[in-house]
Amino acid sequence: MKNLVILGAGTAGTMMANHMIKKLPKKEWKITIVDQYKTHYYQPGFLFLPFDIYTTKQVKKNGKKFIPKGAEYIQKKIELIQPETNTVILEDKDKLEYDILIVATGSKTAPDEIEGMNGPMWYKNIFDFYTYEGAKALRDKLREWEGGKLVVHITEMPIKCPVAPLEFAFLADSYFKHKGMRDKVDITFVTPLGGAFTKPTATKTLHYLLEEKNIKEVTDFNIERVDYENNKIIDYADKEVEYDLLVTVPTNMGDALIERSGMGDDLNFIPTNKGSLQTLDHENIFAIGDATNIPASKAGSVAHFEAEILTDNILRFIKGEELKEEFDGHANCFIETGNGKALLIDFNYTHEPVEGTFPFPGVGPLRLLKESRANHMGKMAFRWVYWNMLIKGVHIPFVSATMSEKGKKFQEVN
Repeated sequence: MKNLVILGAGTAGTMMANHMIKKLPKKEWKITIVDQYKTHYYQPGFLFLPFDIYTTKQVKKNGKKFIPKGAEYIQKKIELIQPETNTVILEDKDKLEYDILIVATGSKTAPDEIEGMNGPMWYKNIFDFYTYEGAKALRDKLREWEGGKLVVHITEMPIKCPVAPLEFAFLADSYFKHKGMRDKVDITFVTPLGGAFTKPTATKTLHYLLEEKNIKEVTDFNIERVDYENNKIIDYADKEVEYDLLVTVPTNMGDALIERSGMGDDLNFIPTNKGSLQTLDHENIFAIGDATNIPASKAGSVAHFEAEILTDNILRFIKGEELKEEFDGHANCFIETGNGKALLIDFNYTHEPVEGTFPFPGVGPLRLLKESRANHMGKMAFRWVYWNMLIKGVHIPFVSATMSEKGKKFQEVN
């Protein structure tokens, strides 16, 4: 009996367990998935929790119910990966041997990386919304907040779902308008990038929306510290931005397990072949989702596309066949713009987001890079898709793992 071990039962790990249980002969392979946490979170829902659009019950479920029958589920902390002996060490010193290892340990916020961020004002007037605890605490704060300077801030890239901070700013604009207090709130979007987003084409559209909604934009801001006593964030060039309420996206890092195991880069992300998803240092170890260092968006839809390609590559690896470098960085993302509308962007490693229709060329029904209520409904429907299809490894009809070029006018990424 051979062993396939999956580390992490978040979005990517759970998907891979569901994919592989259908593909590997049960008499030949044992599939084990390990995660220390009982709860599985719908992380895209954290964006909506602060604005009372979603409830806490809508963004979390018992993770065990999504683990496929036939796979062994171990709920323990992972202490160490030992690639030289094909062994994983668990918290109680139990050992798991593997023939193939899939690392899906995700990424985590690290507010301690910035001086003063995770200090005495954390969850008082400084919040994140990339964690369940942070989003819930921010919800409680916004319910009672009477206005002032709201700063939405990104510490550094890469982060999970690069558009989420912009979405937060747009939703905040809508939220305060509906509360009849938008004139009491000054919103500023602060980013280390040279523009609103990582892709120049989308940046033009998103910058226009910031202007339209009277949201100030501060670019090229590389934060050095948070002066929580004087309510200011300060960058390395001594540029300052004042706030009354700071909503920040802290540094995102791979799991500390990766650092302990000596397998990651400076941010604990695993060096991974961006096309095959095989790790660069160990041929029988594969990485997926937020755990990798590949230059693709860290988002659930991307992990979904990766999972389909990685499943095929693991089967090729087992047969001794050459792996295919098929993953093209495909990302498909709704961007909530407030007031019941959203944008939809579709891009990959080599193509910028473009105008067009999705998923059917010339038909749609969704339009790319255009605000619409249909796109907003697509964003809202994604929660059902997530719980009922995506993490169960079910193929989403008419949406290919690689980016379709049909009916689109592309601009190459330099």
